[in-house]
Amino acid sequence: MKVSAEQPKIIVVGSSSIDLVLNTSFHPEPNETVIAQKSETFFGGKGANQAVGTARLGASTFFIGCVGMDPYGQQILRNLVDENVNVGFVHEDLDHATGTAYVTAAHGKNAIVVVPSANYCLEPKHLESAERFFSTADLVLTQLEIPMNVVEKTYEFAKKYNKKLGIYASPAARISEEILDYASFIVAKSNELSIIFGEESREKILRKYPNKLFVRDDANSTIYHNGSEMKYHRNDPEDMPNKMGMGDAFTSGFSIALCHGNEVDDCVKFGNDVSLKVAQKRGSQTGLPKLKDFGL
Repeated sequence: MKVSAEQPKIIVVGSSSIDLVLNTSFHPEPNETVIAQKSETFFGGKGANQAVGTARLGASTFFIGCVGMDPYGQQILRNLVDENVNVGFVHEDLDHATGTAYVTAAHGKNAIVVVPSANYCLEPKHLESAERFFSTADLVLTQLEIPMNVVEKTYEFAKKYNKKLGIYASPAARISEEILDYASFIVAKSNELSIIFGEESREKILRKYPNKLFVRDDANSTIYHNGSEMKYHRNDPEDMPNKMGMGDAFTSGFSIALCHGNEVDDCVKFGNDVSLKVAQKRGSQTGLPKLKDFGL
């Protein structure tokens, strides 16, 4: 992958949370109690993950989100600042707690319950105060752990200033054709395509969005259509203690490669490489790499 002399400027509009992980022997069934071997706490939220991911990879990253005015919110803000992410446009909500995710981890699979709380208090008006930064950004990133009207406002600003727009379409929701058509790239999970795009075959959906839609699965595999054929990239980790945040890591790596002017195939390869690094450590942000980890 080539790296230009220019430092990319990226705006991430999205969620942040504290992830509370319970490590168990198996996932409990209804009316069943299990004993956890240990509990762990990590920084998470798809937006914050991508903000940290792009910042570690050398971008000047601005994060627009919402946290509660509570200890978790302060921890998240401190962590983002420590990761060189600009938090000047993170709204602090007086009436709602910071978002949390409760994760039961067993046999390499996660059962996750997300409590959005303050993340759902993010409003279009919070983006308006940061509008001037959209005019100078190289790329705008968003995900779907925030209200859809905020995603729509993000699209409006990206379009107004003719900026690249990347969407990690997770958790899956229907997105307007207008936004899908404008987006520079869309990352989606293989088992959620029907929710986002409707009941068509995966191949037909991929053909409809050549070099734009990148479909991921749990094996660190990415598939897309390049306009003439299907393309596959897969990095099977020898050891995968963590599957959380792999999609965010891929999106971060892809975004950085795209900002440096790389071809789509190289962007996908780099995204997979970044995702592989994350899978080797616990927590969505712990294993996020820096450019020097790839000799760049």
